[in-house]
Amino acid sequence: MIRPRKVFAQHWLKSEKALDAIIKAAECTGRDRSVKGDRVLEIGPGTGILTRRLLPLVQSLIAVEIDRDLCHLLSKQLGKTENFLLLQGDFLTLDLPSYLVAFPNFQKPNKVVANIPYNITGPIIEKLLGTIANPNPEPFDSIVLLVQKEVAERLYAKPGSKTFGALSVRVQYLAECELICTVPASAFHPAPKVDSAVVRLRPRKIEIPALNPRQLEIFLKLGFGAKRKMLRNNLQSIIERDRLSHLLEQLKINPQARAEDISVQQWVILANELAVESGEQGVGNR
Repeated sequence: MIRPRKVFAQHWLKSEKALDAIIKAAECTGRDRSVKGDRVLEIGPGTGILTRRLLPLVQSLIAVEIDRDLCHLLSKQLGKTENFLLLQGDFLTLDLPSYLVAFPNFQKPNKVVANIPYNITGPIIEKLLGTIANPNPEPFDSIVLLVQKEVAERLYAKPGSKTFGALSVRVQYLAECELICTVPASAFHPAPKVDSAVVRLRPRKIEIPALNPRQLEIFLKLGFGAKRKMLRNNLQSIIERDRLSHLLEQLKINPQARAEDISVQQWVILANELAVESGEQGVGNR
């Protein structure tokens, strides 16, 4: 029997209710349909409880697992399944397109469905979506993830809420995010110290591209650096307070607004206005 390893932050899902919610949110199209089936990427399949549920529903499934012992188990149990490809390695450093050259029957995945390790949630989401400066040039159709509840709340938070922060802006700039359901700690073995949640990200065309994406990143870092302070105080190191107040009024934003009061589009418009004024426009992204 293989035991969960702390070094890999392994907590194995055992709740059928949570599995049902994940499968429903993934909206997978299988091989038996008249249209082309979905090609799914699963990060950290663990013992394969989600993998087994997905395989009959999809055209192909590529699973990336870092644990050699789990890879041996999955290979032994599912290795002969024709639409299943198991890759052993660290997803964060894996060059998936290069690996797939050797497997012509497995095309680039169009969806992600995974219960990911909580200690590397941020880097995984960044690799899947890209960044404000460098969005993923070949975005997935959808990304369904089981993550820590606190992180999920930040991902789908709305402006004006306490959980709305720099992560909210960065992710929502690139994708629509919605909460599917919450999952209690008791749904896992071993039970983590926190509750979890299933979220779905749908990468989309950027409505208002940032003229200078790197400058927008700087604004977000400074703006959310001290959330209790007004934005004009947080940004005074790079823009005069009176000038910023005037610009906020022009954009119909309360001059006393804090960082969490400003929507994603308003953040982009504000950064673009400052970029135009300073002549620091860069190359817009998709």
